[in-house]
Amino acid sequence: MLGGETLEILVGTEGDSLPLMDINASETEASELWDYVLVADRCTQRNPRQVQRRQQFLEELERKGFCYKVREDQEKVFFGIRADNGIFDRYCRLLVQPEDTAPRGELARLTSIPATTRIRIVNFVLNSKTAAGDRLQDLVKDGVFEAGFPLHKGEEDLKKKWARWRTMFQEQPVGDIRNYFGEKVALYFAWLGWYTYMLVPAALVGLVVFLSGFAHFEASQISREICAAHDIYICPRSDHNPTYHRLSETCAFAKLTHLFDNEGTVLFAIFMALWGGHGPGAHRQPRLPAAAAPALLPPERRGLPPVSADDLLHDWHGPPPGGLPRRGLCPLQLGLALPGGAGDHGRGGDRGPGSLCEHPHHDQEKPRTFSERERTFTLRFFILQFFAHFSSLIYIAFILGRINGHPGKSVRLAGLWKLEECHLSGCMMDLFVQMATIMGLKQTLSNCMEYLRPWLAHKCRSMRAMSQDPELRHWQHNYRLNPVNTFSLFDEFMEMMIQYGFTTIFVAAFPLAPLLALFSNLVEIRLDAIKMVRLQRRLVPRKAKDIGTWLQVLEIIGVLAVIANGMVIAFTSEFIPRVVYKYRYGPCRQGAHPAVDCLTGYVNHSLSVFYTKDFQDPVKIEGSENVTECRYRDYGTTQNSSFTEQSWFLLAIRLAFLILFEHVALCIKLIAAWFVPDVPQSVKNEVLKKKYQRLWLKSSSPKSTDV
Repeated sequence: MLGGETLEILVGTEGDSLPLMDINASETEASELWDYVLVADRCTQRNPRQVQRRQQFLEELERKGFCYKVREDQEKVFFGIRADNGIFDRYCRLLVQPEDTAPRGELARLTSIPATTRIRIVNFVLNSKTAAGDRLQDLVKDGVFEAGFPLHKGEEDLKKKWARWRTMFQEQPVGDIRNYFGEKVALYFAWLGWYTYMLVPAALVGLVVFLSGFAHFEASQISREICAAHDIYICPRSDHNPTYHRLSETCAFAKLTHLFDNEGTVLFAIFMALWGGHGPGAHRQPRLPAAAAPALLPPERRGLPPVSADDLLHDWHGPPPGGLPRRGLCPLQLGLALPGGAGDHGRGGDRGPGSLCEHPHHDQEKPRTFSERERTFTLRFFILQFFAHFSSLIYIAFILGRINGHPGKSVRLAGLWKLEECHLSGCMMDLFVQMATIMGLKQTLSNCMEYLRPWLAHKCRSMRAMSQDPELRHWQHNYRLNPVNTFSLFDEFMEMMIQYGFTTIFVAAFPLAPLLALFSNLVEIRLDAIKMVRLQRRLVPRKAKDIGTWLQVLEIIGVLAVIANGMVIAFTSEFIPRVVYKYRYGPCRQGAHPAVDCLTGYVNHSLSVFYTKDFQDPVKIEGSENVTECRYRDYGTTQNSSFTEQSWFLLAIRLAFLILFEHVALCIKLIAAWFVPDVPQSVKNEVLKKKYQRLWLKSSSPKSTDV
């Protein structure tokens, strides 16, 4: 809204038809402001049907109080759209602050309408059905218009102090982000900043755990035994060029494995379970600066387009995602299109006794509102993305090498192909390499492509000639930015949820994951800022009180992290077999001996024996002349490779540890959640202070005349 403009609103009882006060604005300045720009291809000018539909739509906008201006270049036709001030009068109640304690009928004053509110209202009206049954998104889909978007205006301050690489280590201006992009985008960056901040302690602890392995890099008894095992041969692992390998050939990998497969891994996994419950996945979420959202009251209905369920769901481009059914919406839930308040994003609004609509009981299992549909779609899509991204890690951690049989009797697919084996030093090495590839190489390449793709696309489009007219040049510049849609922010959230999963779910196998995630997030914050401010069209602002459904996703990841890390330590790592050997079979089972390492003999104990004469065709194996027996990782006997008492006892200990680990981790999370409040007392005090100040100002100001 214009700086010299004042808006006065009368607040009455619901359903009252209240007189609107005068609005004084500078018409000269207003004529230079355009809220929206519609773009059509010039070739559509030759299609009479499309020209007619376009003209009908523009005439309908004029009847609703819009002005438009047509400008052309060599390829496109641009329509600048500006909303008359009277349009915002009709939505006056949406601009009333919910904590406003003025009596009903008392005059409320608003010096200006926020730009985000203005864009939301214009976007809502443009996507409401016209008399001909068309909405803007329908016309774009049918090619009548090529695009429609709000203009970037007043973003220079964000470019200077936020959307640039040199500000990577500076605090984010969350209030300015909110004023420009709306609450939902601001909450995304506030949460991302909080997540990055909480990664610092996790990264430091993970780095200490990893580096502590270097203290035992040469002193590990297991590594010394493996490096000295020149007379122990490992059984052939593949059908292609089968050969015997000396165990000592895995010396370097054995030392490397000890860096992340040691006693500190268990403590770090418990720490990460606690961190996940009180870091990014905690109920306590970052809050935006004061200035509450508009109340969810229906707008004045004089001259407004009919509000239907389709109108309220206009944010979805095209049919509902995931095959979700359309449902009728209660008019009180207009906040789904102009969201703000308790009913938006992941929090169902209370339906009091004055609700204007009731839903049939037999349809309650179906999503009724935009927020419910968004929540359902988010959870379904996350499940799909989770299995797509984590299937390889799940396979390596819990399946690889465990159903292969044993030498001489291998399990084969279709009786022909032998299944893949773990690395000679164990499956933890495979899991470590996979995690290092994802968190290091893949994450770096993903960030590079996320920036380079829109940057190159924008540069290519910007090479076209620009108009000399400043106004048309501004429209052309916004048009040539990368297009956005409802799912643009959804994709950013999903990307960070997947990264959060990589950082926590298999962190026991890769303690450096939080450190690499920290580096990536420092880049991601500025990358997303540059994209939104410099490389993409302006997003339509949306109201939100928190991150909504994504909080549930974080809680799901937190639970999965506890389970997965417990299973990795119990079944994938060598931690449990080492502990069992140390206190049941090793030299220290009767008590510690200072002169003897308690893990002496562990390598020989953990390898089963197989006689080479029992191979079906031992002659084909390279080096078989001098080898009479080979070893493999298992607890089978030398006769028939069946499970021994040791193997069953070890399995019982693994299961007991898994149950104990999960219960201890979850109990610590619950205890910490009980003592740590979701909202700090200082924040509560600040909110109460602001409410007291508002009450004091209202009580000390002269009363306006009641209607």
